[in-house]
Amino acid sequence: MFLALVVTPELRQFLARARGGAVRLIKVCIQDEQLVLGAYREPEQSWDQDYDHFLLPLLDERAPCYLLYRLDSQNALGYEWIFISWSPEDSPVKQKMLYAATRATVKKEFGGGHVKYELFGTAEEDVCLLGYQRHVSSCSGPAPLTPAEQELQRIKITEVRGQRVKTEISVESKHQTLQGLAFPLQETARQALQQLAQKRVNYIQLRLDVEKETIELVHCNPTETRDLPSRVPKDTPRYHFFLYKHSHEGDYLESVGMKLICVSAVDSLSECFIPAARLEIDDGDELTEQFLYDEVHPKQHAHKQAFAKPRGPAGKRGHNWRRTRVLLEVCLSSRFTFRPSDASMMFATETLVIYLTNLILM
Repeated sequence: MFLALVVTPELRQFLARARGGAVRLIKVCIQDEQLVLGAYREPEQSWDQDYDHFLLPLLDERAPCYLLYRLDSQNALGYEWIFISWSPEDSPVKQKMLYAATRATVKKEFGGGHVKYELFGTAEEDVCLLGYQRHVSSCSGPAPLTPAEQELQRIKITEVRGQRVKTEISVESKHQTLQGLAFPLQETARQALQQLAQKRVNYIQLRLDVEKETIELVHCNPTETRDLPSRVPKDTPRYHFFLYKHSHEGDYLESVGMKLICVSAVDSLSECFIPAARLEIDDGDELTEQFLYDEVHPKQHAHKQAFAKPRGPAGKRGHNWRRTRVLLEVCLSSRFTFRPSDASMMFATETLVIYLTNLILM
């Protein structure tokens, strides 16, 4: 255990005077279990010009010490200082331990509010002007990261870069196309889709005008499930969106379904969203009530659990609207020829589906 070192009255008085700005550099040493004034220097030029000229000659390669160096900057308490602990490698271990244990005492005696930076050095390059500047630079930079934190940072950077290359499309988007692609949504079509999202209409039929490179509204007449087969043309491609109203296990549900009669565009759609169900039929007559119900709520054939899961607390089993807003994609084969190489049709399909996915599932 180290003895409590005493600050000599002379040193205490000198420190009080030095805080006023009359001194540039103070050297404090330990002698006979006392903290004493080793040396001091008064300012001659600016702090950076005086730094190496004053400080380096006071460093003893075999004896530790404390150094207080005054900067030209000030805070609310007065001038700001650098507190330097000098502990060379060749100094005795006992002295190193003694100076390390007394460091907080010296800082408290001088006044910690005046100290802007603290340095610790075992060689001149640690405490010289260049070493001080490196220390300040490291303090202003980010803290060092562990390998796990570095890996997490790389993942986040990769995700941000990936998001930058995507085009955001939503109800409020001013541009209704992907960057570099044609087929913008016609204003009437965009308004109809907004009405569908608000459940003000229950059916929309869209078409592609390849010559004008636009997606246009055909009609949004009220439609029941039994009317769907008659809505599907036999000789031309269409996009159909239908609000499927039905009951399931005692709950009333409204599921948004999409019917696309372009079988060749399935791969393009797969990149935009994951549908709740995917199938191919030969005729719109297959769009019956039972057919849609089975696709939205497929029968489960998995083995039952050995024990029943406990039910949630009362009030927590309310209707989950987000879960029941199922997006159903029905691909209808029709009597028309679709060329997979037709890039314009593929681009329009991708543009439309991305827009509608954000609109309906928001």
